Amino acid sequence: MTAPVLAVFRGPNYVYAPRRVEIETTPAGGYLDLFYVRSGFQKRFEQGEAPAIVQLPSRVEAGPRDVLTIRAFAEGYQPKSVTFKLSEDFDRVAIDLEPLPNSLEAVSHRYFAGRSSVRFVTSEALTFRVQEADDGYAIILNETAYTQAAQASMGLIESSLIAESYGQQLGQDLMVQFVLEQSAQDGPVELRSRQRYDGLRDLHELVIDFVPSSDSGASAERALRALDAIGPGDISGCAMIFDTALRSELEAGELARALRPQGEVTDRYHRAAMRKLSEISVDGVIDFTDGSRLRTADAIELEMAIANASMAEGYLVLLRSFVIGLESHASSQQAAFKSLVAPEISPQDFDAIWRRAHEAERVCLAAR
Repeated sequence: MTAPVLAVFRGPNYVYAPRRVEIETTPAGGYLDLFYVRSGFQKRFEQGEAPAIVQLPSRVEAGPRDVLTIRAFAEGYQPKSVTFKLSEDFDRVAIDLEPLPNSLEAVSHRYFAGRSSVRFVTSEALTFRVQEADDGYAIILNETAYTQAAQASMGLIESSLIAESYGQQLGQDLMVQFVLEQSAQDGPVELRSRQRYDGLRDLHELVIDFVPSSDSGASAERALRALDAIGPGDISGCAMIFDTALRSELEAGELARALRPQGEVTDRYHRAAMRKLSEISVDGVIDFTDGSRLRTADAIELEMAIANASMAEGYLVLLRSFVIGLESHASSQQAAFKSLVAPEISPQDFDAIWRRAHEAERVCLAAR
């Protein structure tokens, strides 16, 4: 009844022409679900991507209970819904999406003695669930966004257990898929998890261990045999040039975090390696780069040595010999060694560091 009056004052197009609504999201390019509801019953449903222009019925056709509901969502952001009555005056809708409450800041990987461990570093404590697939496992990180830094690291995870890994944002959740090697698929692989808070960096960590159920301690026995084979010659002469060169290239904080006990399966091997370093050192004394000296035969000094392993002279080259005795292929040796001393940096960056340290050792040997 009021349509003719409104047409007089606002023009006939205001009343009788179809309406056009422009929809934008922040961030740009958000996905849209559009619901047109007439008198409580859904009449139309469309999907699109912002920015979008939606055509609605004219005001004279729309009833007083007709509404438009817009649900917007984007990867790494919380979805948001807004509803407008068609009787309201609006021709532009801007929807600001809030970031997800958590984000995956970094991913690192360790492989040693037949086991793999993947560490997820997040801004907040994680809630997660595990789904088993025919070829591996999927780890679902609830309400967690995928950062570019984590994405770059995810595809680099592989070992004798893990053939491939990748992440995919599924709405509010992040799915991380691990495809196991065929040899690992043939026998059951057990997943173990633990979480901790890194107060120094104000970050949270989730560690997933991949443990072959059929191993029965065989890998541990091989590791101990490899450690027993290390002698004084492995930590003297030009080998120490490699040790010094490698330590000078690695960032001190990252190296300290890599060698610090964190409740992982590698902790016991680090402890055994530190004892071995003392056994084959002159007078059973380990020298540290800060000038201190410790004997690991004493329990207290052993703990001090482990806590400061990144400064123990000869420890890095001893770990290299340890890995060489355990892994048969050169590529596996470098990957395992990297996972022990530099799990946070990319394989490409570590490869360059590894080559420079070996070149310094080669020059020393050539000069003899």
